[in-house]
Amino acid sequence: MNTPPGSRPDPDALLSALQKREQDAHKGKLKIFLGMCAGVGKTYEMLTSARAAQAKGVDVVIGVVETHGRAETEALLAGLPVIPRARSTHGGATIEEMDLDAILARAPQLALVDELAHSNAPDSRHTKRYNDVLELLEHGIDVYTTLNVQHLESRADTVAQITGNMVRETVPDSIFEAAHEVEVIDLPPDELLQRLAEGKVYAAEQSQRAAEHFFRKGNLTALRELSLRLAAERVEHQLRDYMQTNRIAGPWKTSERLIIGISPSPASVRLIRWARRMAFTMQASWIGVFVERAQPLLPAERAQLAANIALARELGAEILTTADENVADALIRVAREQNATQILIGKPEGSNRSQRGMLDRLLAQCGELDVHVVGGQKDARPHRRPFALPRPHSRPRDYGIAPAITLAAASVCAPFHDVLGYQTVAMILLLIVSLLPLRFGVGPVLLSAGVSAMVWNYFFIPPRFTFAIGEFQDVLMFVAYFAIAAVSSVLTVRVRARERALRSREERAMALYALTHDLSRAHSPDDVVHAAVRHISAFFDADVAVFLSELDGDFLGTPHAASAFLPDEKEASVPSWVHWNEKRAGKHTDTLPFAGATYYPMPGPRYALGVIGTRLRDAAPLSIDQDALLENFISQIALAIDREFLNELSKRTVVLAESERLYTTLFNSVSHEMRTPITALIGTAEGLLDDAIGGRPDVRRHLASEVHAAADRLDAIVQNLLAMTRIESGLIAPILDWCDVNDLVNAARGRLQNELAPHPFATRLPADLPLLMVDFGLIEQALVNLLRNAAMYTPAGAAITARAWVEQTSCVVAIEDEGPGIPPDAMERLFDKFYRVPGSVTGGIGLGLSIAQGFAEAHRGSLSVENIPSGGARFLLRLPLAPERPAPAGDAHG
Repeated sequence: MNTPPGSRPDPDALLSALQKREQDAHKGKLKIFLGMCAGVGKTYEMLTSARAAQAKGVDVVIGVVETHGRAETEALLAGLPVIPRARSTHGGATIEEMDLDAILARAPQLALVDELAHSNAPDSRHTKRYNDVLELLEHGIDVYTTLNVQHLESRADTVAQITGNMVRETVPDSIFEAAHEVEVIDLPPDELLQRLAEGKVYAAEQSQRAAEHFFRKGNLTALRELSLRLAAERVEHQLRDYMQTNRIAGPWKTSERLIIGISPSPASVRLIRWARRMAFTMQASWIGVFVERAQPLLPAERAQLAANIALARELGAEILTTADENVADALIRVAREQNATQILIGKPEGSNRSQRGMLDRLLAQCGELDVHVVGGQKDARPHRRPFALPRPHSRPRDYGIAPAITLAAASVCAPFHDVLGYQTVAMILLLIVSLLPLRFGVGPVLLSAGVSAMVWNYFFIPPRFTFAIGEFQDVLMFVAYFAIAAVSSVLTVRVRARERALRSREERAMALYALTHDLSRAHSPDDVVHAAVRHISAFFDADVAVFLSELDGDFLGTPHAASAFLPDEKEASVPSWVHWNEKRAGKHTDTLPFAGATYYPMPGPRYALGVIGTRLRDAAPLSIDQDALLENFISQIALAIDREFLNELSKRTVVLAESERLYTTLFNSVSHEMRTPITALIGTAEGLLDDAIGGRPDVRRHLASEVHAAADRLDAIVQNLLAMTRIESGLIAPILDWCDVNDLVNAARGRLQNELAPHPFATRLPADLPLLMVDFGLIEQALVNLLRNAAMYTPAGAAITARAWVEQTSCVVAIEDEGPGIPPDAMERLFDKFYRVPGSVTGGIGLGLSIAQGFAEAHRGSLSVENIPSGGARFLLRLPLAPERPAPAGDAHG
């Protein structure tokens, strides 16, 4: 039974499909309701589908749904369980976000998560809502979500050009591509504008602004086309994957897709241009296929092939390379794999039998595929004669060495002719000829086969030393010998050629695997660049320079430190041109060919991520397969760079959000805390200026004490801010000296007489405590902050105790109170800057404990907290003991 071309399954593809199917079986399914913009009814359709699923017995919950006050949408919420949202405080405002942990604990079958592109609050687990969705899917929970086309990463720039509005919140295309189902919610622009005018999208005033800017009919029409095209492309890719997974030969002519064969012939130029015109007329995609054969190409043919492929790529073709000795079988196989509908080939010229045979085979096996034979100008190159010998690819000396080996073997056998017999000699010579293809090409092997036949005839077949053959059986044996020698040698050469091609493909696959393996282990753009330079340099024998873009897409043109060469002044502008035009340029190209290296852009989803320059140590350009492999290398490197850039942007976003949060918290806290003492100062100053009040000595003393207290409070705030600034800048350098723990505690207590007055204060300090080598001022301030914190959060009359003891190599100073203690959920954040326990009394800006911890760590110590079982909190300040302690004064020797 003959196997049709292309019907044999690819083991790697089958294994990949099985692995993907196994992974998907344990994950939830994602359904995206896609719309061209807000107001088309995505949330309404999502809720309608959810209610239908609930009616079938599916456990549905609402994670987050934004109705935007639309009555018809809110009506669909009835009967659907809602997971309460998590609340957090940011900038003095309360923000509600989806409670991811609550949904995971509830473990429903289906969760509704509106607005996939939403950015979460800064203190959320994930910065983006689509990361929440991915976590739900990983736990086997199906998700319904909504998305506008402008929020898709690859379409953001196009939408910005259409509407003039830059999209800030985007979703990676990989999320969209991984969706199990995409439902397009389509609405004609006129109907959407009517809904907008009726106030069903936004409020009246906001609707008017939207209609004048984003919601113009032209914008809506373009966005509608964009969303429909996006869905159509996704369906086409799904169809192709389905056909390949299920080994359906096809084609299924759901849309036109062209295949053309690209060869080293100049006539391919006309075929490529004709295919471009046909694809444009039919609004079809087209693929240029080069079939790599075992027979190597001449340098002129390689150059012509490179030019043909460059032309096809420039005209918009997708380029594929495949290996096969039969061009017709290869074209049919690729056409069926790619679900192509038409194959375009050039018309055979003259008496070129190989081309005519290829055309006949193509027509015989094309099946449902349409084949177009394109005529053209006569090829200027002289065609091979029907029985012309193959082009010589072996070295001239091989034509002497190979026959010499055959003659040497015959010379060895000649003295033993009578013992061996001429039939045995024939077998020996045939063995020698069969082994020659392991070292030599087809030309020298065929010559050796002819020489061995002649030598065997002349020296060994009776009558000897003449070319005449006496017996008819010997004539048949001679003819059979020559035929066997020739056929076996040619077949062996072909097998060797295929083996070399397979080895070459294996080497390319292993090189690509090694690169991707190292890229997957990279943790920064620098790691990616070092891996890229190492692998490209090793495999392509080239010096490599890498130029990375800035995170905002700007390009400085400075090569990375790992680069192996620097472009000279003449070609310094080439990388910049390549980056901004996203096209290769430099040596061996038609753009800026004066450069000493070839520069390739690293494509990204929104802008080029950088440029890679290669300066080959060999003057010859890369072959077609090497060039394709280098492009694969660059694609993988670009993906890794994009991944690291996204990680860096995510980190910066978190840092920026945290900085904004800290700034807002600082502003609110400081303004609130300073308002009280400033108000007290103003009121006291007014009282002192009033002769009726300030003239009384007792009142004046009271007002003066109020001024002093307010000034102390302001001074404490300023000192805390200055201390935190010193800690953050790393400028704290403790001035160490021998200090007594009793002196430190008493000094701190003395500074807080007023604050500690309502509390009984006790000290439990052993007399034999060792002296500490610390900065007295810093540790005193740390104890002041701890005592002030205890006084502030402990009810009047509750005792505060200071204890100390030695614990291994540390001295522990403990401040204990009899207050309410620390809530368990606040333990981890208690020492964070500006953090105050929710529901705590007013006063303080949340820096005291953070500063105390910073001062402790500056001494290589630590500060921790624990709740006392009987009630209250205990803060433990651990300070390292000095290796040597000074002797008491009475023990000194002089």
